[in-house]
Amino acid sequence: MKLKRIGIDLAKQVFQVHGVDSHEQVVCRKQIKRSGLLDFFRQLEPCRVVMEACGGSHYWARQFQALGHEVRLIAPQFVKPYVKGGKNDANDAEAICEAGSRP
Repeated sequence: MKLKRIGIDLAKQVFQVHGVDSHEQVVCRKQIKRSGLLDFFRQLEPCRVVMEACGGSHYWARQFQALGHEVRLIAPQFVKPYVKGGKNDANDAEAICEAGSRP
């Protein structure tokens, strides 16, 4: 699967990921358990991984960088304008992914 950018909504046990290709088309939108997250990213070609900056984000950033991915941490106030619809994990992951495309 060739992804340009992935947004991740971090949580305690289940993470929501939202990935787009070079044409900004959604190619990956799924929930992944904590135990399977690194395995999922090992299967991907290096891409940009975007997360909200929070307590656990630095740990995951180091893990993804070790796998060759480019990581961007974004402050939550810069993600909020991109949330579409109600607040849920899927919408948050999409908003994080979208915010990661902005300068």
